[in-house]
Amino acid sequence: MPSSLQTVTFSSRLDLLEAAVRARSRLVPRLGLVLGSGLGDIADAVYDATAIHFDELPGWPAASAPGHAGRILLGQLEGVPVACLQGRLHLYEGHHPRTVVEPVLLMGRLGARTIVLTNASGGVNERFAPGTLMAIADHLNLTGHSPLIGPNDDASGQRFPDLVGAWSPSLRDQLHRAAIEEGVRLEEGIYAGLVGPAYETPAEVRMLRILGADAVGMSTVMEAIAARWAGLELCGVSLITNAGAGITGDALTHEEVLAAANEAGPELARVLRRFVARLDG
Repeated sequence: MPSSLQTVTFSSRLDLLEAAVRARSRLVPRLGLVLGSGLGDIADAVYDATAIHFDELPGWPAASAPGHAGRILLGQLEGVPVACLQGRLHLYEGHHPRTVVEPVLLMGRLGARTIVLTNASGGVNERFAPGTLMAIADHLNLTGHSPLIGPNDDASGQRFPDLVGAWSPSLRDQLHRAAIEEGVRLEEGIYAGLVGPAYETPAEVRMLRILGADAVGMSTVMEAIAARWAGLELCGVSLITNAGAGITGDALTHEEVLAAANEAGPELARVLRRFVARLDG
């Protein structure tokens, strides 16, 4: 969505997107799940699924980030109807902030009232080794962007949304219970969102630590703001794939991120499947 189109309301865009999805599936999801870099394999557990690629929906580009399949699945996970985003859109791909958050808002329009965001992130907290799972307690939006800039769409959300409690404490408790039941260690911390696509400098990682961040990445914060604005309940998990720049002295590569996500991803998948199964518990 070019900046010249930022006055187009979310409601009008969501009308088009919903109609396109409903031409393919009538499923009404209870939960929306966003799977980050290298974490898309949980989608294999979604059954009776209809798959729609991003570029099959009006105004959406194909996903270009490595490790992102770029499709939405509508089906069943642990007996719960879900909308599952296998990948996401990013600011660093050149997309307008409003385009970045349309997938999450679409899941809400389709019926999901709960959103789970996942991401692969760098460790800022030196205690969080690669492979650590971290429930997101709060975030720092350091992107310099907001999906809500421009005229407000009153039909979708209020002008000045309150972000206190944006990351639902009750859902976070459910994530911790699911992790305990699966025998998986789940830490908790603050996620800092930057634009990317360059990795952070060692000085920036030190700055983030001073600001209180425990993990850093290039996604999630736009979606969190939009979800809260639209009245959706939100929780999330970061998978720490690497130590932040300067902590170990090693160079950072996206291949390292994907490899770590593939290795630790099954543990996150177990926690999420347990979390979904307990929604009626």
